[in-house]
Amino acid sequence: MTSSLVRGRPRHATAHIRVRIAHALVGAVAGTGWLALPVLAAQEPATAAPPRHTSPAAPASPRDDESSAVDLILPVAVLGAAGVLVAYTYVRRTRRSPGTVSPAPPAPTPAESDRQARAALVQADDSVRASEEELPFAAALTDERTLAPFRQAVHAARTELSAAFALWHRYEEGEPQDPGDRRQALVGIIGRCAEAGRVLDARAGELDRLRWTRTGPALGVAEGAFRRLAGRAAGARATASELRGRYGPSVGVRAAGCVEEAMDRLVFATARLNEARRAADLGEDGRAVRRLRAAEGSVAQAGVLVAGVDRTARRLREAAALVPAALTGAEAVLARARDAGTPVPSGADDALAAVREELTAGPHDPLAALRRITRALVRLPDARTGVLDTAADLVARATAGEAEDFVAVHRGAVGAEARSLLAAAVRTLAAPHPVEAAVLARRALELAERDVRAHGVPEAGTQGTAGAVQGGVLLAREPDGGPPVAFGGPETRGRLRLGTD
Repeated sequence: MTSSLVRGRPRHATAHIRVRIAHALVGAVAGTGWLALPVLAAQEPATAAPPRHTSPAAPASPRDDESSAVDLILPVAVLGAAGVLVAYTYVRRTRRSPGTVSPAPPAPTPAESDRQARAALVQADDSVRASEEELPFAAALTDERTLAPFRQAVHAARTELSAAFALWHRYEEGEPQDPGDRRQALVGIIGRCAEAGRVLDARAGELDRLRWTRTGPALGVAEGAFRRLAGRAAGARATASELRGRYGPSVGVRAAGCVEEAMDRLVFATARLNEARRAADLGEDGRAVRRLRAAEGSVAQAGVLVAGVDRTARRLREAAALVPAALTGAEAVLARARDAGTPVPSGADDALAAVREELTAGPHDPLAALRRITRALVRLPDARTGVLDTAADLVARATAGEAEDFVAVHRGAVGAEARSLLAAAVRTLAAPHPVEAAVLARRALELAERDVRAHGVPEAGTQGTAGAVQGGVLLAREPDGGPPVAFGGPETRGRLRLGTD
């Protein structure tokens, strides 16, 4: 409801305007009369003097002079008043007085608000992820006490972002239903994303001063991380080949794809580290910092990909050991349900039969087998006990981890919907509802892969630059991929684009 103070403001301003107009008119007329007084005085005859006999040859009479002066006053007054009004109108249009209220801009349409909310979610998520990537490199240069404020800023930003994603997920599911409430939900999402960016922006300059006072130590840290990761990447290639032989082509292809992307990021990091070292040797600190920060981001993403291959191998081993027991337990749950007269989900028997056939047919994906088992029994009361509960938790964590890694290293192309579903999967897993979380994470991964295919490979240079752009390491504003991202929110994320190379 509009307050009485706000409602009364236009009337109050209008009253003052009217008074000012009246004062201006009176002043104009008075000023004009004042200017005309000397003319009247000069033309008016003296009342105390006796009348004089004028010559018949006088050119004009005193009455004619009086009429001329009087006739002059009115036009001058009118012109003065008109000038005041014209001046007032001009000032009114070009500069509103402090008491007036400017017309509010038109409210965005629902479609515009929807687009703004999606963009805000993506930007805030990118900012948080980039800030998290930089902290390990900063941690190698300082103590944990010094780094604590920056970790707290990332945590606060992550909290705001999580709340925004929760609001968006409910919005996407149709809650709330009232149009006004839905508009407010979008406002809340945009506001929380803005707050996430603000807390990161507030610390960005301070972290820059902490990290880039001397580029030499930071360059040494990045080069060391690169060398360690290059050795692990070679091991990940061997792991991918082993997974293909043990669990089948589908598993091997996914793992090999991660290794190839990791190598691409390392190629990019090699080029940027070399450029950073040359720039530092020449005293070109700005160029060195930009090249170094891009290398750090690429090394971080290569680390995510390599760690993902190792983690997948570990979880596949766990799943392979669990499948026989989970299958036996699922068949027992179905038998008890039939004995109790509980309706059995349609297709459950077929799903379990297909899994049992896979066990004897040769290499198979044990995580996919566990996924089918747990989903087939999700509506039965005994499905969340013992080995089946363990299986559901393993599948959910594996799927959520795969989706998280994919979004992290392709964030330059992934949209808001996939990110929102991933956030929902994490919340659901913590509930805990592992089967539902696995479904959400699988859908998030599918949408993220779709976004990447639709986005295509960016045309930005060579030496791994295209992958760095797709990964969000570079901001893709220039032909060479643009400036690197750094710790901070939307106000500071492109700040390393200073000067020219």
